[in-house]
Amino acid sequence: MRYDRIDARILDIVQKNNRLTSEVIGEMAGLSATACQRRLKRLRSEGIIESDVSIVSAAAVGRPIQMLVLVSLERERSDIIDRFKKAIKSSAEVVNGFYVTGDADFVLYITARTMEDYEQFTRRFFYENPDIKGFKTMVIMDRVKSGFAVPIEMPDDD
Repeated sequence: MRYDRIDARILDIVQKNNRLTSEVIGEMAGLSATACQRRLKRLRSEGIIESDVSIVSAAAVGRPIQMLVLVSLERERSDIIDRFKKAIKSSAEVVNGFYVTGDADFVLYITARTMEDYEQFTRRFFYENPDIKGFKTMVIMDRVKSGFAVPIEMPDDD
Protein backbone atom coordinates (compact mmCIF):
# COMPACT_ATOMS: atom_id res chain seq x y z
CA MET A 1 0.00 0.00 0.00
CA ARG A 2 1.64 3.16 -1.21
CA TYR A 3 0.38 6.68 -1.26
CA ASP A 4 1.81 9.94 -2.52
CA ARG A 5 1.77 13.49 -1.15
CA ILE A 6 -1.64 14.27 -2.68
CA ASP A 7 -3.09 11.07 -1.14
CA ALA A 8 -1.57 12.12 2.19
CA ARG A 9 -3.31 15.49 1.94
CA ILE A 10 -6.63 13.79 1.12
CA LEU A 11 -6.21 11.41 4.07
CA ASP A 12 -5.50 14.33 6.38
CA ILE A 13 -8.62 16.15 5.14
CA VAL A 14 -11.06 13.22 5.37
CA GLN A 15 -9.85 12.26 8.86
CA LYS A 16 -10.94 15.67 10.07
CA ASN A 17 -14.25 15.71 8.19
CA ASN A 18 -15.42 12.81 5.98
CA ARG A 19 -18.64 14.60 5.06
CA LEU A 20 -16.94 17.00 2.67
CA THR A 21 -17.81 16.60 -1.00
CA SER A 22 -15.27 15.41 -3.55
CA GLU A 23 -15.35 18.91 -4.97
CA VAL A 24 -14.32 20.48 -1.67
CA ILE A 25 -11.71 17.81 -0.87
CA GLY A 26 -10.32 18.10 -4.40
CA GLU A 27 -10.13 21.88 -4.14
CA MET A 28 -8.28 21.61 -0.81
CA ALA A 29 -5.88 19.00 -2.25
CA GLY A 30 -5.41 20.73 -5.61
CA LEU A 31 -7.38 18.21 -7.70
CA SER A 32 -10.53 18.04 -9.77
CA ALA A 33 -13.56 16.39 -8.15
CA THR A 34 -13.24 13.41 -10.53
CA ALA A 35 -9.54 12.88 -9.75
CA CYS A 36 -10.33 13.16 -6.04
CA GLN A 37 -13.11 10.54 -6.33
CA ARG A 38 -10.71 8.17 -8.15
CA ARG A 39 -8.10 8.56 -5.42
CA LEU A 40 -10.64 8.08 -2.61
CA LYS A 41 -11.93 4.93 -4.32
CA ARG A 42 -8.38 3.55 -4.60
CA LEU A 43 -7.52 4.48 -0.99
CA ARG A 44 -10.63 2.57 0.14
CA SER A 45 -10.09 -0.44 -2.10
CA GLU A 46 -6.45 -0.76 -0.94
CA GLY A 47 -7.52 -0.62 2.70
CA ILE A 48 -5.70 2.61 3.49
CA ILE A 49 -9.11 4.07 4.35
CA GLU A 50 -10.70 1.28 6.38
CA SER A 51 -14.06 2.88 7.11
CA ASP A 52 -16.04 6.11 7.02
CA VAL A 53 -17.67 6.60 10.40
CA SER A 54 -19.31 9.13 12.66
CA ILE A 55 -18.28 9.30 16.29
CA VAL A 56 -21.50 9.12 18.31
CA SER A 57 -21.79 10.32 21.90
CA ALA A 58 -22.47 7.21 24.00
CA ALA A 59 -24.23 9.34 26.64
CA ALA A 60 -26.48 11.00 24.05
CA VAL A 61 -27.78 7.60 22.89
CA GLY A 62 -28.46 6.30 26.39
CA ARG A 63 -25.18 4.51 27.14
CA PRO A 64 -23.51 6.91 29.61
CA ILE A 65 -21.48 4.25 31.46
CA GLN A 66 -18.16 3.71 29.69
CA MET A 67 -15.42 1.33 30.75
CA LEU A 68 -12.01 0.11 29.74
CA VAL A 69 -11.71 -3.57 30.63
CA LEU A 70 -8.44 -5.51 30.82
CA VAL A 71 -9.04 -9.18 30.05
CA SER A 72 -6.69 -12.07 30.76
CA LEU A 73 -7.20 -15.48 29.17
CA GLU A 74 -6.53 -18.81 30.89
CA ARG A 75 -4.14 -19.85 28.13
CA GLU A 76 -2.75 -18.13 25.08
CA ARG A 77 -3.62 -20.70 22.44
CA SER A 78 -4.56 -19.63 18.95
CA ASP A 79 -8.00 -21.31 19.08
CA ILE A 80 -8.84 -19.57 22.39
CA ILE A 81 -7.62 -16.20 21.10
CA ASP A 82 -9.58 -16.59 17.86
CA ARG A 83 -12.72 -17.59 19.76
CA PHE A 84 -12.47 -14.54 22.03
CA LYS A 85 -11.82 -12.23 19.06
CA LYS A 86 -15.01 -13.59 17.49
CA ALA A 87 -16.95 -12.94 20.71
CA ILE A 88 -15.65 -9.36 20.80
CA LYS A 89 -16.72 -8.75 17.21
CA SER A 90 -20.21 -10.10 17.81
CA SER A 91 -20.88 -8.09 20.99
CA ALA A 92 -22.71 -4.78 20.58
CA GLU A 93 -21.56 -3.63 24.03
CA VAL A 94 -17.90 -3.86 23.02
CA VAL A 95 -17.20 -0.72 21.00
CA ASN A 96 -13.47 -1.35 20.53
CA GLY A 97 -11.31 -4.37 21.27
CA PHE A 98 -7.55 -4.71 21.16
CA TYR A 99 -5.33 -7.79 21.44
CA VAL A 100 -2.33 -6.47 23.40
CA THR A 101 0.95 -7.33 25.05
CA GLY A 102 1.63 -6.79 28.74
CA ASP A 103 -0.34 -7.65 31.87
CA ALA A 104 -3.60 -8.29 29.99
CA ASP A 105 -4.34 -10.13 26.76
CA PHE A 106 -7.11 -7.81 25.57
CA VAL A 107 -8.28 -4.26 26.26
CA LEU A 108 -11.96 -3.58 25.61
CA TYR A 109 -13.89 -0.31 25.45
CA ILE A 110 -17.43 -1.07 26.57
CA THR A 111 -20.55 1.07 27.00
CA ALA A 112 -23.64 0.35 29.09
CA ARG A 113 -26.92 2.01 30.04
CA THR A 114 -26.45 1.34 33.76
CA MET A 115 -24.05 -0.44 36.09
CA GLU A 116 -26.70 -3.16 36.46
CA ASP A 117 -26.60 -3.69 32.68
CA TYR A 118 -22.82 -3.88 32.83
CA GLU A 119 -23.02 -6.45 35.62
CA GLN A 120 -25.36 -8.59 33.48
CA PHE A 121 -22.93 -8.22 30.57
CA THR A 122 -19.99 -9.35 32.73
CA ARG A 123 -21.90 -12.44 33.86
CA ARG A 124 -22.75 -13.38 30.29
CA PHE A 125 -19.53 -12.34 28.55
CA PHE A 126 -16.81 -13.06 31.13
CA TYR A 127 -18.04 -15.35 33.93
CA GLU A 128 -19.73 -17.83 31.60
CA ASN A 129 -16.62 -18.08 29.41
CA PRO A 130 -14.23 -20.77 30.72
CA ASP A 131 -11.38 -19.28 28.65
CA ILE A 132 -11.36 -16.09 30.77
CA LYS A 133 -8.89 -16.10 33.65
CA GLY A 134 -9.93 -12.68 34.92
CA PHE A 135 -10.82 -9.11 34.04
CA LYS A 136 -10.36 -5.66 35.56
CA THR A 137 -12.79 -2.83 34.91
CA MET A 138 -11.83 0.83 34.85
CA VAL A 139 -14.82 3.16 34.72
CA ILE A 140 -14.19 6.16 32.48
CA MET A 141 -14.76 9.40 34.38
CA ASP A 142 -14.34 11.75 31.40
CA ARG A 143 -13.66 11.16 27.71
CA VAL A 144 -10.92 13.70 27.11
CA LYS A 145 -10.28 12.91 23.45
CA SER A 146 -12.14 10.73 21.01
CA GLY A 147 -11.33 9.89 17.44
CA PHE A 148 -9.58 7.64 15.03
CA ALA A 149 -7.29 10.12 13.26
CA VAL A 150 -3.71 8.95 12.88
CA PRO A 151 -0.79 11.21 11.94
CA ILE A 152 -0.21 10.98 8.19
CA GLU A 153 3.43 10.73 7.20
CA MET A 154 4.37 12.56 4.03
CA PRO A 155 6.02 10.06 1.70
CA ASP A 156 9.45 10.80 0.27
CA ASP A 157 9.41 11.85 -3.35
CA ASP A 158 10.71 8.90 -5.33
